[in-house]
Amino acid sequence: MPENTELGLGDGDPRIQGAVITAPEVDAWFEREVLPLEAALMQFLQNNWRNKSDIADIRQDIYVRVYEAALKEIPVSAKSFVFAAARNLLITKMRHEQVVPFEAVADVEALGTAIDEPSPDSTVIARDELRRLQIALDRLAPRCREAFVMRQVEGLSHREIATRMGLAEVTVRYHVKEALRILANALYGEHSDLRRPS
Repeated sequence: MPENTELGLGDGDPRIQGAVITAPEVDAWFEREVLPLEAALMQFLQNNWRNKSDIADIRQDIYVRVYEAALKEIPVSAKSFVFAAARNLLITKMRHEQVVPFEAVADVEALGTAIDEPSPDSTVIARDELRRLQIALDRLAPRCREAFVMRQVEGLSHREIATRMGLAEVTVRYHVKEALRILANALYGEHSDLRRPS
């Protein structure tokens, strides 16, 4: 009889297609072929899923899927099968959440996730908000804008900003707070004027 490569048994195993696969055979295959992939699988999950506390559970879900599928038919390539199962599970979990945050995966293309194009309305609204934000930033006092950018864009602490700007830390806090108030008013306030009367 020819070797049944479809079942992935190889090595001249004379099993005929459709033969029953026993749990001990799947257990042995799983230990021999799947468990050695755990380090690579964990790295893949850590690189492609933002919530690190979910990773151990996701790994177990992948193992369950792989094992249950192997009870029906042992895959030819364990590695390809495990990583395809991992990719599909991550996509399913993202769809189930119905919201895919920007940080959900490090490499969206690696997951093969289709990204929906924004609607024309949301594109116009986003561009308008960005334009208003830029106008508001341009109207901030120079020291206020500089402190805000260092804090919100560069992620520096108030102390680091104070050192760089040669100001007291309390003054930096004031500048950042004032910038936030002015920008929030520009984006969400009812007045078109960016500065409220004092």
